[in-house]
Amino acid sequence: QVQLVESGGGLVQAGGSLRLSCAASGRTFSTYAMGWFRQAPGKEREFVAGIRWSPSNTYYADSVKGRFTISRDNAKNTVYLQMNSLKPEDTAVYYCAADTIAGGIATTQQEYDSWGQGTQVTVSS
Repeated sequence: QVQLVESGGGLVQAGGSLRLSCAASGRTFSTYAMGWFRQAPGKEREFVAGIRWSPSNTYYADSVKGRFTISRDNAKNTVYLQMNSLKPEDTAVYYCAADTIAGGIATTQQEYDSWGQGTQVTVSS
């Protein structure tokens, strides 16, 4: 397992933007598949976006496709989630996750073995 620390959450008006960051420990970060999940009050945690070891290999939930962009900087051991055109329904705690074993396309919680503590994103209408 690796340690993951998220940052960048906050309060933003609808239509605004935020960029989340997730700093990871570990000397083999470049081999990990990384993902972002979110959990709104009273709802289950859901997949948002994922990225494989190659920065060009990304995938998204339909609800955020075209608005959110996941990226990674392997030199900084960091993964990002750029969130544009935010909507009130994007309000949630956002979690960073790492799949340090398989490194493939991972969209379920069970495929990830390390998790951050979460960062709150609140979008006001």
